[in-house]
Amino acid sequence: RRLVIGPPAGVQATAGVVMLHGLGDTAKGWGQACFHWALSMPHVRWVLPTAKEIPVALNNGMAMPAWYDIQGLENRALEECEGIEESADVVKDLVAEKLGDVDRIVVGGFSQGAALALFTGLTGR
Repeated sequence: RRLVIGPPAGVQATAGVVMLHGLGDTAKGWGQACFHWALSMPHVRWVLPTAKEIPVALNNGMAMPAWYDIQGLENRALEECEGIEESADVVKDLVAEKLGDVDRIVVGGFSQGAALALFTGLTGR
């Protein structure tokens, strides 16, 4: 349920990136881009997890890979975002497991993955 890219054999990882996909996507959706970036940054270990499939209220309850549930697009500031804390814990555990040996770590993402990256960083999760 995750991709790990780099570093090449014989190269020590000195940095790591966790790249979080958007709603309905998977790690494979970002695999080619991260592989391309890894060619110019051989010292970086790239970790791309895939969210578990959950029913998403915004999409009429259709199950899809999602980091948390989205109720709607209006007035999101008051929305619960059920599951975001659990996903933030997954990110934290992934950093400890796969990137515990590097000094520099970036957690980033696209769309819902970017929101999770910000939540994880801002809440200290």
